[in-house]
Amino acid sequence: MNIKDEWDRLDSETRTWLLENPASLLLPPAMSAKFCKDSRGDVELDPKGQVVLSRDDHDFIRGKAEAAGTIRAPMGEYRFFDTAPLTVIRKGQ
Repeated sequence: MNIKDEWDRLDSETRTWLLENPASLLLPPAMSAKFCKDSRGDVELDPKGQVVLSRDDHDFIRGKAEAAGTIRAPMGEYRFFDTAPLTVIRKGQ
């Protein structure tokens, strides 16, 4: 199972959440339960029963989010969008 194959079957709430949270590694518990119920393929779950998103899922979601204007970051560059960049500290020699 991958998000790309299931995208058209997802409800609008789930699709919106994925577009707004493209760096998420797992789906929230309630969304995972709904996703497992509606999915037509095997779903990878973590020990807590949450859907685990693969690298292909992330790439697909990022592409959709960029097309929707939700994010503007180059593909392949994964960063946390809710944190400030870390400063580089260099020690003198």
